Amino acid sequence: MAQALGEDLVQPCELQDDSSSLGSDSELSGPGPYRQADRYGFIGGSSAEPEPGHPPADLIRQREMKWVEMTSHWEKTMSRRYKKVKMQCRKGIPSALRARCWPLLCGAHVCQKNSPGTYEELAEAPGDPQWMETIGRDLHRQFPLHEMFVSPQGHGQQGLLQVLKAYTLYRPEQGYCQAQGPVAAVLLMHLPPEEAFWCLVQICELYLPGYYGPHMEAVQLDAEVFMALLRRLLPRVHKHLQQVGVGPLLYLPEWFLCLFARSLPFPTVLRVWDAFLSEGVKVLFRVGLMLVRLALGTTEQRLACPGLLETLGALRAIPPAQLQEEVFMPQVHSVALSEQDLQREIKAQLAKLPESTSGPPPQPKARLAGAQAIFEAQQLAIARGGSRPEVPRIVVQPPEEPRPPRRKPQTRGKTFHGLLTRSRGPPIEGPTRSHRSSSSFLDTRF
Repeated sequence: MAQALGEDLVQPCELQDDSSSLGSDSELSGPGPYRQADRYGFIGGSSAEPEPGHPPADLIRQREMKWVEMTSHWEKTMSRRYKKVKMQCRKGIPSALRARCWPLLCGAHVCQKNSPGTYEELAEAPGDPQWMETIGRDLHRQFPLHEMFVSPQGHGQQGLLQVLKAYTLYRPEQGYCQAQGPVAAVLLMHLPPEEAFWCLVQICELYLPGYYGPHMEAVQLDAEVFMALLRRLLPRVHKHLQQVGVGPLLYLPEWFLCLFARSLPFPTVLRVWDAFLSEGVKVLFRVGLMLVRLALGTTEQRLACPGLLETLGALRAIPPAQLQEEVFMPQVHSVALSEQDLQREIKAQLAKLPESTSGPPPQPKARLAGAQAIFEAQQLAIARGGSRPEVPRIVVQPPEEPRPPRRKPQTRGKTFHGLLTRSRGPPIEGPTRSHRSSSSFLDTRF
């Protein structure tokens, strides 16, 4: 595949067993001549029936039971068997269990447990009129062909309004970002509003901190990191993008901010989210690199894009057959980009940032590398007692009674050599054990 595309981007896949996700297929969701919802809820979609290559029922049940067993003892699983969790996430979480697994992976269940009643208070409170007006204008744009979001008075749009409003009240310094709409909508397709809210909080604060704030400083930093990775992994594509003037900010924000919810077939989107919640932002970079390679990887593809508009069009018009989940995701997981490579490049780009940049500097240290890092941070907070604030207790202890000064033993005329010599001789006749134990061995008369 790498030779066919003219670039060496992939390495031998770390996990060879990377079969299709459960309950998902590879066909695009889209409008049709009839108002029948497919298995994902899209009206007119072509995914209503499983395709011929769909896994058999017994295999589906077997995979579901694996996830049921892992999630039943989640702390033990994450502490001892995270590699298995990572492998199963790469295969795809079963559709019936995503509502159970996503909050566990991102740590939203801990946040919800430690903040009971918080979402209800935020949902019932009046929102900022400025944000409420902006959110209201964007509601009908979030997946208009999905049965949950068709009606303005339906539970989908109303739930989306409450979740987005709650976040603006929960983090008023950040407010609302338009890209949060698709993310919250995908969460609401699988989760109740309260769980979707806490998952959104975790994504905004731990997975992608600085993405949805007023300055979006982290997006600009990651754009530079992405170009540096392109220069190293796809040098010909990087040179072409520079020649035609296509910078990363022209296409990357839509990919990363929306977590590819608007750029990939929906079954593939779910597979990307499964891996993203498990392994962190590294997955977004891998997906982005693979999309650029599929669009501009060969010499013929680059020659067909002599200008800026043609190149942007190629990035948005990748053939759907190449984006099918069982074809696309194994290639994504084989991209030669590790967490260490990503962190090294982030440090390099941070050092190049000018000091006169507007807005706060990016803080990549606030970003955690996936489910394992979040789990360890939450366990550390629990061990330190920071998971739930408690009223400090004042313990009054009575003063200790003064002890008499310790008497210094008499050692005049006694040497260590004498002690050793005496210890080798016959036993000394002396007082009983009780009396002998009460006196120091240095007081023994020779």
